[in-house]
Formats: sequence, C-alpha cells, structure tokens
Amino acid sequence: MGLMYSSTRNGDKKFTASQAILKGLADDGGLFVPESIPALDVTIDELAKMSYQETAYAVMKQFLTDFTEEELKNCINKAYDSKFDTEEIAPLVQADGAYYLELFHGPTIAFKDMALSILPHLLITSARKNNVKNDIVILTATSGDTGKAALAGFADVEGTKIIVFYPKHGVSPIQEKQMVTQKGANTFVVGINGNFDQAQTGVKQMFNDKAMAEEMDKEGYQFSSANSINIGRLVPQIVYYVYAYSRLYANGAIAKDEKINVVVPTGNFGNILAAFYAKNMGLPIGKLICASNENKVLYDFFSTGTYDKNREFMLTSSPSMDILISSNLERLIYRIAGNDAKKNAEFMKDLTTSGKYEITDEMRTQLADFYGNYTSEEETASVIKKLFEDTGYIIDTHTAVAAGVYEKYKKDTNDVDTKTVIASTASPFKFTRSVMDAIDHKYDSMTDFELVDELSKLGNVKVPQAIEEIRSAEVLYDTVCDVDEMPDVVRRFLKK
Repeated sequence: MGLMYSSTRNGDKKFTASQAILKGLADDGGLFVPESIPALDVTIDELAKMSYQETAYAVMKQFLTDFTEEELKNCINKAYDSKFDTEEIAPLVQADGAYYLELFHGPTIAFKDMALSILPHLLITSARKNNVKNDIVILTATSGDTGKAALAGFADVEGTKIIVFYPKHGVSPIQEKQMVTQKGANTFVVGINGNFDQAQTGVKQMFNDKAMAEEMDKEGYQFSSANSINIGRLVPQIVYYVYAYSRLYANGAIAKDEKINVVVPTGNFGNILAAFYAKNMGLPIGKLICASNENKVLYDFFSTGTYDKNREFMLTSSPSMDILISSNLERLIYRIAGNDAKKNAEFMKDLTTSGKYEITDEMRTQLADFYGNYTSEEETASVIKKLFEDTGYIIDTHTAVAAGVYEKYKKDTNDVDTKTVIASTASPFKFTRSVMDAIDHKYDSMTDFELVDELSKLGNVKVPQAIEEIRSAEVLYDTVCDVDEMPDVVRRFLKK
C-alpha cells in the first residue's frame, strides 16, 4: 500500500493521493495530509545533476504513490515546458547577500504557476484513475495570483470547468486585467463585493453544502479546488525548495549538508508549508522565516501562540498576502498537535465560532523552526528602492516584504552567515504602480502600461509575454456579486 492521506479533522478515513487531489477539500471541511512525510531517496550529489523536471519527479513520486512513473512524468513534462520563459524554470539570482528564487517565469508571472501548471494534469489523471464520469468544476477564491494561474492552467481542458471569485476592489489593476481577459469556453470570473477571506469562506461553504453537491451530481458535475488547500497544489511547491538547494550546492555556494534559511512572503501559508515539508523530507533547512505585511495575523500567531482574525482587514500594496484566515496553517496545527485530528478540529471550531484559538505551550515548542515578522507599507517601499539603488535588481512588493523581514531576522538573531533563499513570488511587472512609486514618485502620472515600459527600461528586463498580451485584450467578464449570491452565480454558469 502506498502513502495514504486523511483529513486534518478526521483521521479514520483513508484516501489515496489521487482521491485527495480529486476531492480538494475533505467532506468534514478539513484539509488532506499525508499519514507521514516521506524522506527523499536521492542524494544531494544526484540532485545536483538533475533538471527541474527530474527533481520534480524525485520529490513528487514520494507523495503521489498511486501514480505510475509514466503518469507522473507525463504530468510533469506537460507542466514544465516552453510556457516558462527560462529553461531552469526557477532560477536563483544573488543580490545584496541573499539568493532570490525567481518563481515567476511561468505564463502568469507569479509563483502560483509552479503548481497550477501541473494541477490540471494531476486532476485529469486522478479522475481517470478513479473512473469519474462527472465533469470537474474547479471553484477557487483568489487574492490575485491563484485566479489567473488556475484559469490559464484549466482553460479548455476537457472535462473541466473553472469559476474564479476575486475581491473586486482588492487586487492590482494588472491582476484584474489578466483574469477578466482570460479566454476559454470553460472559464468564468466573478468579482465579489467583499475581501478575499469572504470569497474563500464562500467557496468553502459551497464545498460543504451537501444539497448543492447532490444537485451538481444530477447535472453531471462535481466540485474540486485549485486553491492551495488542494494537496495537488502543495506537493509541487515542495519541489522548488529542493531544486534551489541543489543549485546552491551544484554551484559551490554551499557545502554538502550545509543548512540554509528560507524566507517566504506568506498569506495562505501554503508556500512556507511546502518549505516545512521539504525540511521534513530531509532537506537541510535551518530557519523558516515567515514574512507578513500589515495583515500580520501570522506574525502575531508566532509571537503569542494565539491565532486571532478579529482585526481590521488592511488593503496593502502586496494584495496576495491580504489574508486573515491562512487556510494552510491548519496542516501545521494538525502536525504540532501530534497528528490529533480531534484536537485540531476543536481549534478550527473555535476559529469559526469566535474567530480565534490558542495553541498549548507544548505545541509552541514545536514552532522553534519558524521565525515570524512583518513589514509596514513604508518599509516595503523602502526595501524596493534601496535594493534597486544598491544593485539595480527590481523586486515586486511581496518579495520586498520577505526581504524586509529577512533584514529584521538578521538584526534579531545575529544570524548573518547562513546562506538564505528568499522566495520571489511575483514579477515586478505584476505590480508596476506600487513598484515604480517606491522607486520614485515622479512616475505617479503615468498609465499602467506606460509604467510597464518604464520598468522594462529601468531594470533592463524584457516585458513578459503575460503583460504584452493583455495590453489590448478584450474584457470578457464583468460579473460582480455579493458574497451570499455566490452559489446562484455558480448554478447560472453551469446551466449555460
């Protein structure tokens, strides 16, 4: 029997990897987790010689044990191909004493491409393996980047439909334009009058609505998720941390078994959780540095042991992190609770009823690998400006949050010698106005696309194809709804 999965809220039922990927979210509202985190079975010397695609197979085969070698390699090769604008897929760039892991070379210029390029193939393969006859309806809430990456991944994929909900006034103009111009007969994009947390809660409620599931089944549909709550999103994210370490070793930047730190700008907690899983597979990671923006719910959690979403929701220049309910944190809570589904379910019930929960002192001791901090809007802008002036390297606002928190980590711990990888989660071209405004206020009067061209000149970087293609693209979606109207919007789209 291969590696099995169960819900973070009920450990009794077991699922194969393909069944967990298909369902997305467990019936009890929990998230699927592997019964144990498998160890890497290749040496660092072997990894150092591998391409990104070969590394992906070495990592993912350990988690997706009911996929054959042919099935998994087929998914990997379809995902990581010429749609990425660099052969390396995820290159490392050294700047100002850190290594920036550029995760934005895919079709939508954000790190979500790293997992969402492969998820449609994993999902369709899973459907075939489990003899699913229904069409798969992907329901997704996005704080900006998941939406476009999921739309691009699933557009015109046979046997699927995809509906993306985003906060109408909570994403950047470029992010919105990327979504509302998406082509594909099976795609649908909806702005909601609300924030990301409300969109995400609305999607989760539809997943947990048994009557709606029966109704969909009669129509020949079943829901699945492309959010980072899907284990099929999380597993591919582990790969790039393993790959980054192998590149540092191959290039002579680190010695064998030398520990590195990883800094991740964090919203829904999936990206940093993937680094945590990589560490538990045996990758020599020292500190996992969790970087928050002014929505610093995670910083407060790591500081106090209390997770409390009862606070003002801040709209910032790093909108993909404007989140107060970090869904993937549940997987970590389950683990530090001793894989106790009942205990975890109680915490999650507290979160639903009172908006907060407090972990035990014993659980807190298991968070020693993590360091949390945050940057203000002012600090984020000054990081972009200083890095550009010192090195000529331009980063986006989310990456700047990570770089700013890394500076705070060094001051707090005096750990200045450990080689550190900063997850660079989006291209600066995705957030041109915030980035250019940080560099110099003289650009204020320019249009969004004038800023794109100016950024290209300033950074001596070619404008990504993802931006070029939306300059004159036609807006195809203008639906806006209230949160309570989301289920009806889904029904109307599926009956078209």
